[in-house]
Amino acid sequence: MTTFLGKIGELSLKGSNIKSFENQLLYNTRQYLKQTNAKIALRAGRLYITCEEDEEKDVEYALSHLLGITGWAKTITTEKNIDEIQKCIKNMALLSAKEGKKTFKIEAKRQDKRFPLNSYQIACEAASLVFDEKIMEVDVHKPDVTFYVEVRDKVYIYSDAKKALRGLPVGTSNKGLLLLSGGLDSPVAGYRMARRGMKIECCYFHSYPYTSIEAQKKVEDLAARISGYSITSYLNIIPFTEVQMKIKEKSPADWTTLMLRVCMMKVANMLCHRVHADCIITGESLGQVASQTLENMSVTEHFASYPLLRPLSGMDKEEIIRDAVLIDTYNTSILPYEDCCVLFSPKHPVLRGRIEDAERIYKELEIDTLIQEAFEKRDVKHFFCGKEITE
Repeated sequence: MTTFLGKIGELSLKGSNIKSFENQLLYNTRQYLKQTNAKIALRAGRLYITCEEDEEKDVEYALSHLLGITGWAKTITTEKNIDEIQKCIKNMALLSAKEGKKTFKIEAKRQDKRFPLNSYQIACEAASLVFDEKIMEVDVHKPDVTFYVEVRDKVYIYSDAKKALRGLPVGTSNKGLLLLSGGLDSPVAGYRMARRGMKIECCYFHSYPYTSIEAQKKVEDLAARISGYSITSYLNIIPFTEVQMKIKEKSPADWTTLMLRVCMMKVANMLCHRVHADCIITGESLGQVASQTLENMSVTEHFASYPLLRPLSGMDKEEIIRDAVLIDTYNTSILPYEDCCVLFSPKHPVLRGRIEDAERIYKELEIDTLIQEAFEKRDVKHFFCGKEITE
C-alpha cells in the first residue's frame, strides 16, 4: 500500500465554518477517486490517501488537479522510532546520491507531542547516519534535496514534494456560468474562479458553417480540461448563426462585435436561470481588444441580469499564457480554429460605446425571438474529471 499526503492551505484560516470546507474537500477527493479502492481521510491539516500500487497514477492526477491543498507527496511510512526514521532517511539519501545530488537538509514536524524528541532534535537525529557515513553533505540554505519527516499517527517521510494549486475546494462558493470561447482567456478565467471554490458550467456560441466543427471540438476539449479542476461541468453549445447574421445585417458596422456581446449576455441570463448559476464569468481583460475598453465592458455588463465576474481584468497576456500552460489549455487554445467572436469583426470597431446607444441599436435589431430560439436549440455535453460522459 502507498500513502500520499496532501497539505491543507487556506482552509486552515477558516473559523467556525471550517468543517464545511473540510467536508467539501473530502467529497471532492472521493469524486476524483470513486473508481478506485483508495482510502481517504482528513486529520489535523493533512489529507491522507492510501491506495494500491496500480492506483498511484489516479491519485497523482487527483492531487495535481484538486483545489484546496497547497502541496502533496508520495510518502514512506514507518513506526514512531528514531532508529527506523534514520534508516529510512539513509535509504532515501543513497538513492538521491545515485542521482547525482550531493547536499541535503531535513525539515521535521512533530504533530504528536508525545514523541520524546522535538522537531529540531528529530531533524538532527534523522540526519546522523547520512552525515556520519558521508553519503551526502548538509546544506541548510540551498540543498540539492530536502527530506521531510512528519511525526503524526505514524511517521511520514518524503522528499519529492509537489506544489499544488491552492485555493478553496470547488463547491464552497456558489456556481458560475463561464462564457467559453476557443481562445486563451476564458479557460483561464474559469480555472481562476474554480480556485475560489466556484462550480463551473460552460456556454459556447457556435456559428456553423462560419465556425467549423473543429472549432467546436476545440472548445469541447477545453471544457474537458476545465472539468479536471472543477470536477464536473456541462458545456451548453448555442447555435448562433442566425443571430450573428441578423446583427451583421441590421447593426451599424462599428457596433457588430459589441452587439454580439450584448446578445451573448441575453442568452447567458436565460441559461443562468435554467441551470441555477449565480453569476456570469468572462475572460475579458481591460484594454486587451476593442470590445474590452472600460466603456464597452460597461455596455456589456448593463445587459447582464446576474453579477458579471472578470477574473482576468487586471492581467496581461503573458500572465494569462502562464496560467494556460499551467492548466494545460495553451496548446489547445492556440489551434487555428476561429470562434464566432472573430467572424465579421469590423475594421474600425466602436471603442467607447454608450449604454443609451446600445439600447437603441439592440431595440432596432428586433432580435429577441432569434435569441430565444438559439437558447432552446442548445446542445449539452457533460464532462467529469477531464473526460466526456456519454449517457
